[in-house]
Amino acid sequence: MNLLKSTFAIVLLALITSSCSDTKNTELFNGENLDNWGVFISEDVPQDSVFWVEDGLINVSGIPNAYIRTKAEYENYKLHVEWRWAKEPKNSGILLHITGEDLIWPNCIEAQLKAGKAGDLVLIGKGVGITVRDDIYIIESEENRFAVIDKFLESSENDPGEWNEYDITVDDQVIELKVNGYIQNRGIAATKTKGSIGIQSEGGPMQFRNIYLEEL
Repeated sequence: MNLLKSTFAIVLLALITSSCSDTKNTELFNGENLDNWGVFISEDVPQDSVFWVEDGLINVSGIPNAYIRTKAEYENYKLHVEWRWAKEPKNSGILLHITGEDLIWPNCIEAQLKAGKAGDLVLIGKGVGITVRDDIYIIESEENRFAVIDKFLESSENDPGEWNEYDITVDDQVIELKVNGYIQNRGIAATKTKGSIGIQSEGGPMQFRNIYLEEL
């Protein structure tokens, strides 16, 4: 009898532990359309000439400058994004905590995707700030509204045409960027902690897939 009780207790504990450890991801891209995203384009061109979905991938023309942004705002999450260059590697970025009006480029913190620079942090817009390795960065005016904070290591990007993974953790005022498993940047005391998530068109054709987040 005691053995049966012990066995039952172990099985019950395992079930409870398994249930508690299950995590639910929020799919930001459903593989079919961009219904969850708003679009801002710097020129008067058709939306589907800049951003379109084909074969389960988001395709980005790179020209003109533009971005898509989630219609919902998020805070405290682990974001996963996969990308590859369709042709010659150029420039792009994942925009975090977008707030305010749409413009090129909006008030946000960018996780850089420029070829060879993935893992840089870019602060965009007045009031945006973060501390990295005891250095304090803050944008004090709209006249000088950009600041680039270099990644920690040499490039950990894969060869052009191969898929890469960005894993971005936002935990209150902490932002950590991993590129293909390598921690390339980490900042604390971020002045922005919530907003939309965006993907840039800036430079050249590229593709995105498997875009989801886990709320912390």
